[in-house]
Amino acid sequence: MRFIKRILLTLLVLILALVGVSYLLPSKAEVSRSITINAPASAIFPYVNSMQQTEKWSPWLSRDPQTELSYSGPEAGVGNTLLWSSDHPQVGSGSQEIIESIPDQSVKTALNFGPMGTASASFQLKPEGNQTQVTWGFESELGLNPMSRWMGLMMDNWVGGDYERGLVNLKTLVEQQA
Repeated sequence: MRFIKRILLTLLVLILALVGVSYLLPSKAEVSRSITINAPASAIFPYVNSMQQTEKWSPWLSRDPQTELSYSGPEAGVGNTLLWSSDHPQVGSGSQEIIESIPDQSVKTALNFGPMGTASASFQLKPEGNQTQVTWGFESELGLNPMSRWMGLMMDNWVGGDYERGLVNLKTLVEQQA
């Protein structure tokens, strides 16, 4: 009986330590990747300012070609919205709406993953001579949930590779059009 009490006490202390430490972890998850594309910002902007155009380079749609997509709002710019639904665990379901758009400079979107939470994403286009540096960023508030805080530490590993693949796809697409 003493052995079982010791195990339970150890587990309780471990759980309390993990919860306590979680509040020392960042309250925000951030991911960012950049690539230089051999094209002016004006050639890249249409592909990041329209949810319909993202289909051409999205790193997630290749995971589940059966993903159901629907769009609302204008064809591009603020209010352009994508709703997606997939049974694939790495695609899931949710919505993304363009909430800010500055021509040839930046686009900001609001993401809603339903019960998984909300986040924002952005594209920054920075001209560098005849090229443009494109930075794709992601940010999510993690709140006070200890599990969310621990999961936030893994967000870069989970999303970073997809952002890299997406940017390479975008680069290939834009440079083939130029």
